[in-house]
Amino acid sequence: MITIDNVLETNRMITENKLDVRTITMGISLRDCAHPNINQFCKNVYDKITKSAEFLVKTGEDIEAQYGIPIIHKRISVTPIAIAAEACETDSFVPVAEVLDKAAKEVGVNFIGGFSALVEKGFTKGDKILIDSIPQALSTTDVVCSSVNLGSTKAGINMDCVRQMGEVIKRTAELTRDQDALGCAKLVVFCNAPGDNPFMAGAFHGVSEAEKVVSVGVSGPGVVKHALEDLKGADFTEVAETIKKTAFKITRVGQLVAREASRRLGVPFGIIDLSLAPTPAVGDSVANVLEEMGLERCGAPGTTAALALLNDAVKKGGLMASSHVGGLSGAFIPVSEDQGMIEAIECGSLSIEKLEAMTCVCSVGLDMIAVEGDTTAATISGIIADEAAIGMINNKTTAVRVIPVPGKKVGDSVEFGGLLGRCPIVKVRNNWSSEAFIARGGRIPAPLRSLTN
Repeated sequence: MITIDNVLETNRMITENKLDVRTITMGISLRDCAHPNINQFCKNVYDKITKSAEFLVKTGEDIEAQYGIPIIHKRISVTPIAIAAEACETDSFVPVAEVLDKAAKEVGVNFIGGFSALVEKGFTKGDKILIDSIPQALSTTDVVCSSVNLGSTKAGINMDCVRQMGEVIKRTAELTRDQDALGCAKLVVFCNAPGDNPFMAGAFHGVSEAEKVVSVGVSGPGVVKHALEDLKGADFTEVAETIKKTAFKITRVGQLVAREASRRLGVPFGIIDLSLAPTPAVGDSVANVLEEMGLERCGAPGTTAALALLNDAVKKGGLMASSHVGGLSGAFIPVSEDQGMIEAIECGSLSIEKLEAMTCVCSVGLDMIAVEGDTTAATISGIIADEAAIGMINNKTTAVRVIPVPGKKVGDSVEFGGLLGRCPIVKVRNNWSSEAFIARGGRIPAPLRSLTN
């Protein structure tokens, strides 16, 4: 039974602690759009997206108005274009990206994800065309997001793609240099990518998903921080219990929105993603949650342990609040989107090496990190390889969203705006080359733990 105290508590979470539903994301299958003529394929894609998501934004706005729950973004994810467009007789998928952009703007969503390829074991023709098209596609569109999954615990790591993605990121940065390499902020390189993730830039509609689904990503670092403020000196058992109870309450809000959106749109409910997704706003920071546990600054010794506790407790609490949990689910640490992370970088307590250690226990990986523009493609590929290895060995999702900003050096910063925030240029220790290592190519074999049959 819902009591008046429950209502008041939820209202305080929203008005004082920045609780929100970060996104309602509609996943749409494009497999039935296939056609050898790319113009006909693009028409099929446009028609299906605009028809399927016609009422998505209005439904989100109506739920927001009725329940008083902020819903920050409405988004769409589609079948990886490397799969959906593979029958097209073409050498470029840029026109497909442009029609995705057009359809997304027509229905009014904030982002559309799925300009993607899944290549952990190798490339098909469509995969190669997709990856070659990424730089131009992201430079000629506004709301299209791209991702490439190049590793998994089952398959190992496609090192040919690792090498290529370093070059793709550099080319994307160059083509969007007038926007401080904004194109790279819409590109994620994954290991163990989930097909039901509602968060951008890595969302795509997995091939095992239904024709259409509605998924919700919740957020609430500020709510967790507020809950921990009353636990000065408490031991970690009590800290973990408090986070679990808070995560349960946060997820219940997401479950309500997801069920209501599913009912109103007539589309099956997919999953709730439990991730604590920060924003650049003060008081909405995962770093500040870690500091509330007793760290003077995020990045100090103990940070990885604190993040492990947070991630685990969020999952345990959230799992009890929803019948379908998926996506990434845990705690995000995107540097530019988290004011506490930004401050930690600026004061020197947090480095890219410490961030890499933290990715062993968080939800994703090295996320929204701006680096010097002259960082080499091989160095970026080396960073991708390291992060993919963490995901492969630990059987978890890891990702790299790194932004080499042309003309920028350590000491500078870049402003991306909105939820993408701002980022000081993060120092990369690249005095020693990874060139010969990355040039080897081939595939790093799957680990022993992949043999689970």
